[in-house]
Amino acid sequence: MRLAAIRPVIALASIFVATRAAHAAGCTVSTSGINFGTYDVFSALNDDVTGTIDINCPSGTNYVIWLSSGSSGNFSPRSMTSGANLLAYNLFVDPTRLTIWGDGSSGTGTASGTGTGTSVGTPVYGRIPASQNAFVGTYSDVVI
Repeated sequence: MRLAAIRPVIALASIFVATRAAHAAGCTVSTSGINFGTYDVFSALNDDVTGTIDINCPSGTNYVIWLSSGSSGNFSPRSMTSGANLLAYNLFVDPTRLTIWGDGSSGTGTASGTGTGTSVGTPVYGRIPASQNAFVGTYSDVVI
């Protein structure tokens, strides 16, 4: 990402979603980073993006997808870092962004399903709240 020359903005890197092995059930999981793009500190609008977690489990196999709190150790808010600087964000189960995606504890939600024998995409809804006073930099976090 390149910073705009006229407006102070922050270029953000991806949230990397790592996966733990799901081999015991014969499932495979694949993800790609969630990239918020450029965050404008002066915008009154939240920065919303959508990513996908792809699950392929044998037909009839039940699964649950939970996400870690990331490097902040908190589900609300999660934090991306750029050196010592922080930028709050979160990941949600629902497109209304009301249920924080976590491990099912402390009011967080999870996603579940039943395998079909083919890859099924599960959306991940991300949000950086508007009007954060953040320093220019490339911010990232790793969520498992």
